[in-house]
Amino acid sequence: MSGRAAGAGRALTRMDAVQSPIIPVISAMIRETPGTISLGQGVVHYGPPQAAVDAVRDALGSPESSRLLHGYGDGSGYAPLVAAITAKLQAENGIDVGQGSRVMVTAGANMAFMHAVLAITAPGDEVILPVPFYFNHEMAVEMAGCRVVRVPTDECYQLRVDAIEAAITPRTRAVVTISPNNPSGAVLSAESLRAVNTLCAERGLYHLSDEPYEYFTYGVAHTSPGSFPGAAAHTISMFSLSKAFGFAGWRIGYVVYPAALCSAMMKSQDTILINPTMAAQVGAEAALRVGRSYAEPYVRELASIRDIVFSELNTLAPLARVPAADGAFYALMKVETALAPLALAERLIREHKVAVIPGDAFGMTDGCYFRVAFGALQKATVQEGIGRLVAGLQTLVVGH
Repeated sequence: MSGRAAGAGRALTRMDAVQSPIIPVISAMIRETPGTISLGQGVVHYGPPQAAVDAVRDALGSPESSRLLHGYGDGSGYAPLVAAITAKLQAENGIDVGQGSRVMVTAGANMAFMHAVLAITAPGDEVILPVPFYFNHEMAVEMAGCRVVRVPTDECYQLRVDAIEAAITPRTRAVVTISPNNPSGAVLSAESLRAVNTLCAERGLYHLSDEPYEYFTYGVAHTSPGSFPGAAAHTISMFSLSKAFGFAGWRIGYVVYPAALCSAMMKSQDTILINPTMAAQVGAEAALRVGRSYAEPYVRELASIRDIVFSELNTLAPLARVPAADGAFYALMKVETALAPLALAERLIREHKVAVIPGDAFGMTDGCYFRVAFGALQKATVQEGIGRLVAGLQTLVVGH
């Protein structure tokens, strides 16, 4: 049945080669096992600023403003929101949008990444993803008819610039970095990000920098590659309100991209989306006016939760290895076992009522890895969940 899906009686499509998203798979198991504590999906436990909710309510109550909300919007974004983003980028990220860059508001950072891939590649091109990577990035590249080139990182999940350089071929179009990293929580060093950005400039490549966890750092600074001198012409920077402002369901992100890509980016935006939901954009503009101070108490709370998580997981040594992480709200652990990650994840849910995400979804295929997320729960619940995970692994792995 060459060229046809086995048993399906249909021709294969590009989607058949793309991995299925792991979150719905784990979520289905959780629903089937009441009482499970999820250390799976990467969301925060808080909602948006009240100012964002009030802004939308006020707009809906005004005939003039409600017409704005009910109609189509500009493909680049709601002008007051674009202005707020531009000011934020200058003040917090050191990115001057006036230096050859453009801003586009998108339905989350995932859509920004999809637009960027479609804008800079042709089918058969290659995109370099350091491992571990965010699984939706691999999916987007493959959906575009391109090939993911995986490159290793070091034992603490920091970039290996030598490996990136060695992976470049005539078909390479971009290098992707994520800092703070999903799934490892590693905050990539400014030196390594600068080296990658310089390498991309020298080799005629784009540097795709994914930064939705920019506010979630613990004792270290976040670096935006778009702030480096000369970066504007080849750097595409993606951000999101989902984490910092509790905006996951509102679906608002934004991307800063070279002005030369404007036509391609607008084609993708207009075809896939037209514009992000206008009500969500009005709320986002209000959230940005509140600013980073809204997220800071939650980040401090997560810092104390993070200490609990790593302290408890480190008690598993030598059964498991968990490198320290200075950002996001994840730990990426390697368990010393011959058990398959998904099979072990299912047993943790069914038998110990705790859920984690198998690491092979993030490209970690040289052993049994799990991403542990701790942003969605309160401290007491996280502590209970980590306790179940530790006990479950001790029982299932040692007893195997």
